[in-house]
Formats: sequence, C-alpha cells, structure tokens
Amino acid sequence: MAGSQASHPHPYVPRDLHLPGYVPCFLSQSNILSVFASFTVILFSLTWIFSGRLKKTKVDRLLIFWWAFTGLTHIVLEGYFVFAPEFFKDNTGFYLAEVWKEYSKGDSRYVGRDAGVVTVEGLTAVLEGPASLLAVYAITTGKSYSYILQFAISLGQLYGTAVYYITTILEGDNFSTNSFYYYAYYIGANFSWIIIPSIISIRCWRKISVAFQVQSQTKKHKSR
Repeated sequence: MAGSQASHPHPYVPRDLHLPGYVPCFLSQSNILSVFASFTVILFSLTWIFSGRLKKTKVDRLLIFWWAFTGLTHIVLEGYFVFAPEFFKDNTGFYLAEVWKEYSKGDSRYVGRDAGVVTVEGLTAVLEGPASLLAVYAITTGKSYSYILQFAISLGQLYGTAVYYITTILEGDNFSTNSFYYYAYYIGANFSWIIIPSIISIRCWRKISVAFQVQSQTKKHKSR
C-alpha cells in the first residue's frame, strides 16, 4: 500500500494529505465532463417531452427537469461519495469514483473525508435526494403539497451550501489544487445550488402567500 502511494503521488492540497493506495484518474477531465453533460442533456430531453405530454406550463416543465436532475445527482453522485469512502483507491476507472477524484482537485476535503463534508453530503443524499424526486411526482400530478415541498427542499439546499462554504472559510479556504479548480469546481459546480433554490424559494413563498390570502378572504366573505 505504501509503495502504491509512493508510485502515484496525489495532486491534492495539502501535499502531505495521507492517501494510502491512491490511484490517479483513468479518465480525462474532458471525458468526465462530457459524460455528465450528456446525462444532463438526455435527462432534460426526456423530462421536457414527458412533461409536454402532460400539458404542463414551461415553468413547471423546467422545474420537473431541475428536481429530477438534482434528485438523481444527490442520490447517485453524492450518495456514492458518502458510501464509498475509499473511492480514491479505485483502479477500475469506475465513472463515479473518477468524478470525485477529479472534483477533489477543487476541494480536497472530499478525498480527505472531512467530517463536515461527509455529514452535509450524507444528509443531502439520504433526505434531499428522495424529496427532490417526490417533488417531480408532486408537480406532475398537481399535488397540493407541491409548493411547500419545493420550498423546504430549496431551503435545505441553501442551508447545506452555506454550511459547505462557511466551514471552508473557517478551515482556511485552502483546499484547491490551483485557482482554475477553485473557480471551476469549488465555485462553479455549486453555483446552481445557490441561484436556483433561491429563485424557487421566492416563487413558492409567493404562491403559498397568495393561497393563504385567498383562503382568508374567502373566510371573511362567508362570515358576512
């Protein structure tokens, strides 16, 4: 094991991070990203076609895609990270292991199994992942709990992202191999989970508020 690590020095920061048995990526960055992009395009196409047949609005169709995308990302991608602690030792070229070896260049806390990161990702995979897929069902079937569910998940995503960034700052914010990986992975890859949940939260807040206003006005009208 020690010989394996000596023959394959890791690229992560800090340089003295202990990763016995580390095996470098088999797939290139372009291969990893192209597979992920292809998955995203296919999922978007399937959800767009499916939701179109249900005669949903464009906003609902986009939301169906988002919740399907984020749900599968939480369950499959982040779930693998949580339950495969030694992914850095993978020597088969397994795609999910390759993703985390690559992403760890932007945040080595992943390959180093930082307790805070594992906790946040674990809760995200186990709770928010299934809840996101439930949101897909709620939107497609017009369930009454759709907005409150989306609001709750979005707040959870915002909270998790906030904890993710705040703990990095408190720990020194020095976990990226270089500035490219810092901005491309650490910042860029998480940007969607700040902007989109914020937009959804505001939209759901307004929808729920309007519903309560209508209900209140209805009760006042009946009491007259």
